[in-house]
Amino acid sequence: MPLEPVRFAVLGAVRVFRGDVELELGGPQEHAFLALLLVGAGRPVAVGEIVDVLWGAAPPRSAVNVVRRHVGSLRRLLEPGLAARAEGRWLLRDAGGYRLVTDGHSSDLPRFRGLCEEGRRIAHRSPARALELLTEALSLWRGPLAAGVPAQARAHPAFGAVERERTAAVRQAVDAALRAGRPDAVLPELRQAVARDPLDEPLQAGLLLALAAAGHRAQALAAYDSVRARLAEELGIDPGAELRDARDAVLHGVREAATGSSARPAGVCEGPAPDGPAAPAPPSAPTPSSSPSRPPTSLPLPAQLPHGTTMFTGRDAELDEAFALSGADGSRPGAVVISAIRGMAGVGKTALAVHWAHRVADRFPDGQLYVNLRGFDPSGAVLDPGEAVRGFLAALGVPPERIPRGIDAQAALYRSVLAGRRVLVVLDNARDTEQVLPLLPGTAGCLTIVTSRDELPGLVAAHGAHSLVLRPFDAVQARAFLVRRLGAARVAAEPRAADEITELCAGLPLALACVAARAAGHPHFPLAAVAAELREAHGSLDAFARSDASVDVGTVFSWSSRAVSAEAARLFRLLALHPGPHFSLPAAAALAGLPVRRTRLLLAELTGLHLLGEPAPGRYAFHDLLRAHAGELVHERHTSADRSAALDRLYHHYLHTAHAADRLLAPNADPLPPPPAPEGVHPEPLADDDRALAWLSAEHAVLLAVVEAAAASGEPVQERLSCQLAWSLEPFFDRRGHWHDGFTVQRTALDAARRLAEPALEARGLRGLARVEGRLGLHSRSVPRLERALELFTELGDDAGRAHTHRSLGWECDQRGDLPGALRHNRFALGLFRTLGDRAAQASVLNSVGWYHALLGEYRQALTHCFEALTMLQQLGDRYGQAATWDSIAYAHHHLGRHPHALLGYRNALALLRDLGVPYIEADILVRVGDTHLATGDHEGARTAWRQALVLLRGLNHPDAERVEALLNARDDHAGAV
Repeated sequence: MPLEPVRFAVLGAVRVFRGDVELELGGPQEHAFLALLLVGAGRPVAVGEIVDVLWGAAPPRSAVNVVRRHVGSLRRLLEPGLAARAEGRWLLRDAGGYRLVTDGHSSDLPRFRGLCEEGRRIAHRSPARALELLTEALSLWRGPLAAGVPAQARAHPAFGAVERERTAAVRQAVDAALRAGRPDAVLPELRQAVARDPLDEPLQAGLLLALAAAGHRAQALAAYDSVRARLAEELGIDPGAELRDARDAVLHGVREAATGSSARPAGVCEGPAPDGPAAPAPPSAPTPSSSPSRPPTSLPLPAQLPHGTTMFTGRDAELDEAFALSGADGSRPGAVVISAIRGMAGVGKTALAVHWAHRVADRFPDGQLYVNLRGFDPSGAVLDPGEAVRGFLAALGVPPERIPRGIDAQAALYRSVLAGRRVLVVLDNARDTEQVLPLLPGTAGCLTIVTSRDELPGLVAAHGAHSLVLRPFDAVQARAFLVRRLGAARVAAEPRAADEITELCAGLPLALACVAARAAGHPHFPLAAVAAELREAHGSLDAFARSDASVDVGTVFSWSSRAVSAEAARLFRLLALHPGPHFSLPAAAALAGLPVRRTRLLLAELTGLHLLGEPAPGRYAFHDLLRAHAGELVHERHTSADRSAALDRLYHHYLHTAHAADRLLAPNADPLPPPPAPEGVHPEPLADDDRALAWLSAEHAVLLAVVEAAAASGEPVQERLSCQLAWSLEPFFDRRGHWHDGFTVQRTALDAARRLAEPALEARGLRGLARVEGRLGLHSRSVPRLERALELFTELGDDAGRAHTHRSLGWECDQRGDLPGALRHNRFALGLFRTLGDRAAQASVLNSVGWYHALLGEYRQALTHCFEALTMLQQLGDRYGQAATWDSIAYAHHHLGRHPHALLGYRNALALLRDLGVPYIEADILVRVGDTHLATGDHEGARTAWRQALVLLRGLNHPDAERVEALLNARDDHAGAV
């Protein structure tokens, strides 16, 4: 007769059931071993990791044998009668460790995760059902995680990660309850969560909002006073922005109730909106209690609106409607308003949106976000919504390494960050509703302005957008436009000519602006002469021609481009080849093959006639219509060879500058030297790594577009340049945590390398993509790619390639907990670098070898390697490498009991990191500084270091903040017990 299925529980006491019968486990170690396997949730747990959990820093020599006995005992318990040394179906040997096979039917943790995931997935369309799922998930918890397991074992990071999942589920349940109008349903669970983590500000903010929504505003305000006092007493800090916002929302509700208003606290849903039917739900349920804090005070609030124009005119009726929608007249305080401004190209959608946004910006104290979605860019380079979301998150202070994979998760984080804030969001030139949806805020308080040529029916129908339709100027508006630009006297002196100009421009503000700029630049020209020139010009812009217009507006642009010098007209045409959303002066000079000084004058000529815009100082951009016109001209008047040569110069400009930046940021890397630059290319001078980072940050979006365009060119030379540019960007993306963009360019580079059928390029492409996949946690993909790259480098006899690949494989071993494997790969790399005489790479890998010796408890060997590395790094001037090495040295000294030496090493590392501006690593080292102070008995010094780390981690919204809070709480509890 077959045995009944086995079930496991870890969300509470660790228990095993067969059917309804609980099986009896062995002692505390066996409980701890099983708990570690269960929180692993199907991943292999390395033997070394198991030993650390069971015995800490001082395992017995028999530790591995004891682990094997626990394995045998559990296997016999789960499958009585199992043959000796047989694996069975539950507990398997895997990847140098053990893996427990579980799923949502056999274990409460996968079941909990599945319910949470389903709740998150449907939260935007069905908050009530999401609440039911999340409540069911939380009901699976029967007390603290792995209750009864020794505290030393539960200090392992895997247990802390599961506890954070519980807290996140509570926050999500709070949001669903608020959106569903059922705050009472979560108050018991929320109160328990707050009791477990009384200093968790997002949880406390959720409690305030839930209490207020349930009608307990006095309790909410009392709860705020309590947590504020506790934060001051225990951490010496004031409440963060999110908690203050929740308090303000409650106070706002109290004041409104006192005056008889029906307004509600931000984020609190109580049924239909007061002015009519139920408001449509935002696309996803933001979590008031989980939104990351505002950026730290050292970061400015986002202020991304383009420059407005003082010459704006002619849209009085539309502006009145816009101000009413945005609440500028006081009629719609705190409302979420999405306004879609639609109309044909050149009709002035962006000008109206930016003018409106500047007029109401003071109503949104948390900043303004702007992005050009390039929905109708003639090059076809439509901006991916994920790239736009990541840009917004960065502007809001979210570190790139904290941004999750996948557009849905990124959009959810974006909505969470905006929860409780008042931010103005301008989404310019949207292609369709799908491109806009991930960028919409989820809660009241924000205004979103969307411009598009499309009617965006989905946005209007499903998300309550208010549609503003722009039409070309009528005769009166067009005349007023010319008066504003040219002066009333000049227009009045030639009324017929003015009327003819407005007619020939078909009432389009963009065309009128071009003509007015030409006339203003020549005040002695009669308007009749300007009108005659315009009438006689011939142009073509079929893609944008209006079916109801008597003239093709391309005529205006053709006439305008003829009005500039021959050199400026050539530059105007060639700039249409640039694949990016904007470009710099040196890039424009490279395209034209001209000196930078001469190009600056030509750009001023083009911007003076409105043929180019300058959205930011030193950066230039086309209007879509003008880019299309320039694109037609460049294909009409330049041969294919001319266009290819211009692009070669442009791609070389970016490659040579990026390569120089790569050498500054990662002197120990393995770059592929770029080919000689063509004549006329002037790479930007980069004096140091700070200047390199500044250039890469400014050109970030452009570089992505250049990699893609060069790879898609179909020309082998340009495809090779694409590969080299992608590999030169690797240190920048890695240091800044832009791993999603890194994945995109490395995938593009590998595809191009394979098309070129060159093993050396394919090996580099495999390694580049594997590295970023590893950063994203995609180890099942990254390791096979690295192993294949190593094979290719070996076949090619490329020892440098082999050495760098071994380093990457060592990092992968580290991620799996295989420290001996990590040390082995790095030692192999060190031998190769020594043979090659690569001092920068030797210095870097020496520190890595020393670090792994230290993690393995071989502290004197660690110091030998790290001091050798430090000497070389100081000679090379590598500050980042020196900081990392001082950290390794200090860690080894600490574990040798040389605490003053450890503190000195940590101080040296911190001084370098603060100069470089690397806050996360600074916080990580401060935690170790606290550990060292604690080891010397300096409890106050430990608390001070941990508090400094906590401030940094909270500013980054990093999950390690919870671990540091736990350290502080544990020390306070210990002090109280004493």
